[in-house]
This record gives sequence, C-alpha cells and structure tokens, in this order.
Amino acid sequence: MDGQFKENLERYADLIVQVGLNLQKDQELLISAPVTAFEFVRLITDKAYDAGALHVMADFHDEELRKIRLEKSSEEGLKVFPHWKQRGYTEMAENNVALLNLAAPNPSLLRDIDPARVAILNRVSAEASKEFSAYIGGGKISWLIAAYPTREWAESVFPDSDNAVEKLWDSIFYTTRTDRDQTVERWEQHITGLNEKARLLNEGNYKKLHYKGPGTDLTIGFHPETRWISAQFTNDKGVPFVPNLPTEEVFTIPDRAKVNGVVTSTKPLNYGGTLIKDFSLTFKDGKVVDFSAREGYETLKNLLDTDEGASYLGEVALVPHDSPISNTNIIFNNTLFDENASCHIALGRALTVCVENGKEMSNEDLQSIGFNESMVHVDFMIGSNELNIDGEREDGTLEPIFRNGDWVVASN
Repeated sequence: MDGQFKENLERYADLIVQVGLNLQKDQELLISAPVTAFEFVRLITDKAYDAGALHVMADFHDEELRKIRLEKSSEEGLKVFPHWKQRGYTEMAENNVALLNLAAPNPSLLRDIDPARVAILNRVSAEASKEFSAYIGGGKISWLIAAYPTREWAESVFPDSDNAVEKLWDSIFYTTRTDRDQTVERWEQHITGLNEKARLLNEGNYKKLHYKGPGTDLTIGFHPETRWISAQFTNDKGVPFVPNLPTEEVFTIPDRAKVNGVVTSTKPLNYGGTLIKDFSLTFKDGKVVDFSAREGYETLKNLLDTDEGASYLGEVALVPHDSPISNTNIIFNNTLFDENASCHIALGRALTVCVENGKEMSNEDLQSIGFNESMVHVDFMIGSNELNIDGEREDGTLEPIFRNGDWVVASN
C-alpha cells in the first residue's frame, strides 16, 4: 500500500463517517460488508470510534455462498429466511442505529442461474425486510451505500487491464472527491449546489416533466405535495446525512398513475447479480404495459412481477451528463455509480422523504397523492447527452430543464 493510496483511503473513510453517515457521539453503527472488505471495515470501525461511536458491529456476507445456495438448494429451501436477523436490524433501527452498506457486486455472478430461482430469493428477502426497509425509505435513520472494489467487479469494468482493482480504486477516489485535499469541505460545497437545484425545481412547481431522447418519449406527473430534494436527508433525530457516495442527483417521486410513454435504458442494470441490457419500458397511466430487453429479459420480467407496485415508478432523479462519474466514460456495472452518471428513474417503492410531512402521513393519505408501495426499489439509467427535459407548469407552458443531458435551469 503506497503512501498516496493510504492517504486517499483515509480520506474516503473520513468521508463515509463524517459526511455520509454523519455519525454522532454515542450512536451505534452497523456495517454490512462483503468478507473481502474486512481490512477496510477495520479502518471504518477505527474512524467510527474516534467519532464517538457507542458500538460498531460488522455483518459480513459472501456472494459466492448465495450462488451456491441458488444452485443447490431446493425451492422450499430458497424460501427460508433468518427472520431473527431482520428483527435484530429493526430493533437496532428503533434505537437510531446508523447503517453502512459497502457495495461490492460481481455483475456476472448469477449469469447462469435460473432467473426464476433468483426471483424467489429476492422476493423472500424483500418481504422479510419490509419493516426495516421502512426506516431506510423514510430516512428515519442515517444510512449510507458506499463502494468497495472486488476483483470480480473491477475486472468487469476493466476487462483488459492487468491492474483492474487499482484502476477501480482510483475511479472511486476520483468520483468521491477523495483524491484531493479538503474532501469534507468539497462535499459541503457540492451538497450546497445540489440543494440549490432542488430549490429551483420546487419553485418551478412543475406538474409534469417531458422527456425526449433516443428511444424515449415519456411524461411524468407529480402531486403538489411532493418535493424535490438532493441526496442529503435528515433523520428523525434532526441529523443530516448523505445516503449515497458518490451522488450527483436531485430527485422526487412521481404520481404513480401519471406516467405515460416509452423510456429506453442508456446503461446496463445489475439486478441481483444479473445484468439487464438495452431494455425499454412502455407506461400507460403509470403501469408498465410492455417491455423488451436484449439481455436479461426474464430477470426484468421477474422484477416487474415482484408485486403490483414493481410495475410502477417510485422515483425520478435528474443528473447532469457533465459530472465526475459521467466524465470518466466508464460503465461501472454498479447502480450506485451508474445512476449518478445519468438521469434515472426507479421501479417500485416511493420515498416518503419526498413528501411534505410524509413521515407523519398514514398509508391511506400517501396513496391519495399517488405514492407507490412495493417491496422493491430499483433504479435504472435513462440519461445521455441527447436527453432533453421540459417542465410543464399548471397553465401548460413549458420550460427547459435539461438540454443535451445537462442543466439549463438557472438560479434566480
């Protein structure tokens, strides 16, 4: 480990603890991580205790074990889930735990596994995690998804490189701004800029957005009680946190019944270890009524069939094409990065943080404003340098929001 790499890694760990999680004194921290990330988890743990953590717990997992189970378990065995574990997660959430999820996917791990078996496992996990997921989707606790590179992931991004892991680390440091001094200060400035874009969109009070690009002609409608926010949340204790590192998005939720037209993906989607490529969805009154995919069709079908809400949208996010992640010209095969290189939308569960007083609203009240419920929330990328977006006001006038993939909305 050379000096520069160690310095960048230290800054990355500081960013995770201080900005992403914004860990508070006497707060507990739960780290979900692949077994290969144990050394980095030790560094995060050290930083967390320096920040005053009460207790840090690591929950390690291994994708290869999941693959073996999918290959050899009976169908009934796939439906078995450790509910004791989810009860523990929920109990910790009730006590204001902070959650760090280190994402280190192998995009082709499940390429040869029957998609129907993967769908069973995904559905059982989503159902069992429903109560804990409400703490995440509602921003009730501080949570963060950050990346940790593995050899399999790195080689999928840089297949012709002899030092793929090193190149992926460099890309992570660059896109998270941890390859430069004053990382925390840079992030504070970056979040301020994103918050300004959210403010302008809220002041615009657009009832619809119109998307046009290659293979895309889509309108998305909104309820007046929803709001645009940046990827800086505030938990139930009033503490701000940033749940994705990196992040370049400003987002809201649609009215589930007011999505019409066709949209085409611009980057592959890694869903549960399987890549879905070159796919398109056709919406009518909010619901997907037709779809296609060059690769991963059955996986996409199983995703849409997860439950009723999986065929509706739960998020709309605006991301400029001219941004650090996009400018790398790298397809990361990891939604955390690819969604922040591109405008994206999400199938499934909506986010209560995007509703005025959403945390206090009943399910019936949320449904009355077009809030989508689902066990899943899956982002996919639709942006490019050819995407144009217009905002439609109540009187029907259109205003440009994006042109050629980048912001044109100006500060007041």
